[in-house]
Order: sequence, then C-alpha cells, then structure tokens
Amino acid sequence: MTVERTVRLYLGERSRAATTHTNLSAVRADGRMLWVAGDETATIERLVADDPLEPGRYTDETSYRLADLVPLPGADPDEEADIEGLARSGPFLWAVGSHSLRRKQIKAHHDGAKPLKRLARVEGQDNRQILVRLPIAGGEPVPWVDTEAGRQHAAILSGEDNLRNLLRDDPHLAPFVPIPGKDNGLDIEGIAVRGERVYLGLRGPVLRGWAVVLELRPYAGPDAPQRLRLRPFEDGRRYRKHVLALDGLGIRDMCPDGDDLLLLAGPSMDLDGPVRLYRWHHAARAAAPQVVRGDAVRRELDLPYGEGDDHAEGITLVGPPEHRRLLVVYDSPAPSRLPGDGAVLADLVKL
Repeated sequence: MTVERTVRLYLGERSRAATTHTNLSAVRADGRMLWVAGDETATIERLVADDPLEPGRYTDETSYRLADLVPLPGADPDEEADIEGLARSGPFLWAVGSHSLRRKQIKAHHDGAKPLKRLARVEGQDNRQILVRLPIAGGEPVPWVDTEAGRQHAAILSGEDNLRNLLRDDPHLAPFVPIPGKDNGLDIEGIAVRGERVYLGLRGPVLRGWAVVLELRPYAGPDAPQRLRLRPFEDGRRYRKHVLALDGLGIRDMCPDGDDLLLLAGPSMDLDGPVRLYRWHHAARAAAPQVVRGDAVRRELDLPYGEGDDHAEGITLVGPPEHRRLLVVYDSPAPSRLPGDGAVLADLVKL
C-alpha cells in the first residue's frame, strides 16, 4: 500500500488537553465536515475541510458533549464513553461505545505485589455500554429535528437494555462477555448504517479465526422517543450474527461503500499488527445470518503500523465518487504524525 499523502487534523486546545488528538478511535466524513471521536472522553468532535475535493487540512473544531444530547448511564456524565465507531446515515449521526471491560495495566514503576494485583483487577464503565443516534440539523447534533417522517429525537440504547446484557445468553458470545476487550473479550469497534440496518464490528472475540459482525434494527418508539429499542428479525431474535474469514483478525472499523462494507481489521489482543482492509461484497443485501468467506470477502490492501504506536483505528471515504480516497486515522500516533503545529496527521489512501 502507498499512502498518497497526509492530511492535517487540527483539534482545539481543550481536545488536545484531553489527549483526543492522540487517542483517535473513530472517524466519519460528512461532506465538507469530518466527525471524529477519541476513546478517553464522552464527546464527539466536528472538523471542517479547507477543500471538499482535495482536503489538506481539517480545522474549526467544535466539540459536543454526549450528555447534552442523551441521558448517559454513568454517574459521571463526563466519564469516558470509549466511542469506537461513528456512522452517518439520513438525518442521523450514530456512535457506539466499546461495551468492553478493561484490565488494569502493569506500568514501569510498579513493583512488589502491585503488578499482579493490578492484573487481577477488571472493571467496567457504564458510559461505554451505549449505542447513540443523534439528529443532525445545520451540521450540528441536536436533541431533536423535524423530518418528513416526523419529529426525530436523540436516542440511546443503554442501561438494562445494553448490548452486553443482550449477549449474555448468546451461544457463541456469552462466554466472552465477562472477559476484558484486550483479552479477546467482547469489544465493539466499528459501526456502519444502511437504512434501518446497523452493523457493529467486533474486534473481539475472534472465534477460531472468525471475526463477528452484529446486525441490528434499532428504533425509537413514540412512547419513549429518547430510548432506542431493537426490532426483532423474522426469527424473533433482536440481532443477526455474521462471521467473516479475515485471516484471524478482528474488526477495528467499518465503512459503507454502496452495498459493500469496507472493514478495517487487526489483532483482537494487544498486538501492533498486521492491519488490513477487506471488502465484504453485498453486505447490505444479506437477508439472513451469513458465513462470509471466499469471493464474498476480499483483502484490498495492507495498512502501515508501528511498534507500540500508529494503530489504525478509523476509516472513512472522502471526496466525490470519481476522486474517492480512504482517510485513515491512528490511535497512539508516532512522533512523525505530530508535526508540532497542533495538528495530527491522517493518511489518504487510494483504493
């Protein structure tokens, strides 16, 4: 793979102080705008391109607190939501938290009994267990918007209805729900939306080499317009489960391309690489749970990664169809991605 060029993303002082620029975990292009999120806050950021056809810089950041739009489940509304995926469809911007548990890390200064004690400590955060749908009006997320279909509210799937609870009885995924994400446990890291279908890509678990995608049909009813519910499929289940042959890798992000889904894939556990882009052909036409292999899924290209840094975490298509490029953002960027002018560098890649 050849990186065609880099693009500068300029986040404001507040976001840099929160280290969002070095913890980018999600991205989605929206015309001239670019939505991004980091995994250490409970906010979503909007940037604006200097040129919609050949963006070289994204600036003019505006930050939006999720708690100002939906009722977050955590006691602290600013506790991190670990947003790992963004999607844009119709009048809505969607965001999904990782839903993962985390195990405490051993750090260089820990000695004696402390390292093993930390490794035994597993914790979760309520704000991570969310799926959010935000109406967009005038380029901004708002509490509600009037559309041809009527008034649409910002809405959330959380609390007792969250996806972790839904999967506790799943024959494949239930054993991984109590396991931390970095240990091949449940870890949602990608979202794509086509019509009423919402696809969630799992970094973990990877099941005997098979990556997992969940398909949902969320809706908000008139009796509780701020709460998302899941419409059952024909078999009565509230989700479909697809498994994909991605060479043993889990899903780090997803991006629709017509009826196809582009899949950013990498290791499920705490490893640097490999990192690859796959194309799931005709994903949006799936009428039943699928085992996706062979010609149905194609490896498109390999992406760069560093040793302890430069972890590709988000992908989105930018530019018009005749001049389309893949924009890639990185978590833990290498020093070369921080040029010193307040920007962080993303890559533009030709498919």
